[in-house]
Amino acid sequence: MHLKNSARLLVATAALSFGLSAVAADISGAGATFPYPIYAKWADSYKKLTNVGLNYQSIGSGGGIKQIKAKTVTFGASDMPLKPDDLKAAGLLQFPMIIGGVVPVVNIKGIQPGQLHLDGATIASIYMGEIALWNDPKIKSLNPKLALPNTAIAPVYRSDGSGTNFLFSDYLSKSSPKFLSSIGANSSVQWPTGIGAKGNEGVANMTTQTDGAIGYVEYAYAKQNKMAYSMLTNKAGSSVAPSAESFQAAAGNADWEKADSYYLILTDQAGAKSWPITGASFILVYKQPDDPAAVGEALKFFAWAYKDGASMAAELDYVPLPAPLIAQVKKTWVSEITSGGHPLWSGK
Repeated sequence: MHLKNSARLLVATAALSFGLSAVAADISGAGATFPYPIYAKWADSYKKLTNVGLNYQSIGSGGGIKQIKAKTVTFGASDMPLKPDDLKAAGLLQFPMIIGGVVPVVNIKGIQPGQLHLDGATIASIYMGEIALWNDPKIKSLNPKLALPNTAIAPVYRSDGSGTNFLFSDYLSKSSPKFLSSIGANSSVQWPTGIGAKGNEGVANMTTQTDGAIGYVEYAYAKQNKMAYSMLTNKAGSSVAPSAESFQAAAGNADWEKADSYYLILTDQAGAKSWPITGASFILVYKQPDDPAAVGEALKFFAWAYKDGASMAAELDYVPLPAPLIAQVKKTWVSEITSGGHPLWSGK
């Protein structure tokens, strides 16, 4: 299922069932819109192989965390990792599933993908309302050869609690001390200006429909909608484009073995080729689930996705997890997820 064939899937934010009518063995999950394109693709292939479907609600990381804590789904999905103390208090386990990138996207007449160049401090000033026109001197200084119009900037932001919000606001907080002190990094923040939209899908649609808009979406949504993305200056001072290679470069600096409960944030990583708004998407399950059979089915799906879903992920410009990290995650399943005091997962 190629991106151009999955446009209808990407528009939905309500509960979605992949494949045929639901059966008892179907897996339920809810949360992040960031990984939704690849979860949809994996689910379609897995359904054909096993006749087990995935019912995944693409409602944002905040919603996913709420639903798993309320035990209304088998797993939650979040792009903002929960801190170890929060996981312990809730009895939850988290592990990374996929890596991707958030990209600034714009709707400026005559500007094509990759033509505009921005940096974190400038984007922070835009979202704080300090830069209001596209031909502002600060933007022109980054784009001396680009003819920028005297058009008002319309910042578009995520109105729902989301991991994409967290990654974007975390990057801006690392780029601008003023942004850090006045707005900060979280899955839901108080934006002082702009237009709110729900989900990656909503931000993509609103940016496409609004002249002079700037928004931020997971890269698959930018590609799907043929949006004009911006180049960014990274921590090393290099100008980089969003791509699987630049996401991989950022992820390559991560030390997962030292990350307590896989709590690791990949924004603003070192390296000349690193995309600065890279992030992992995480799965949340109970360590001692009320429905072990359902969690067992979910783990089978995730194991299959790790093993056989890498090429599908690459097609959508996500970065599959490296083999050592996958092995580490599976060891965590064995040691941490139990039923009746016994390991729930013993597969390979």
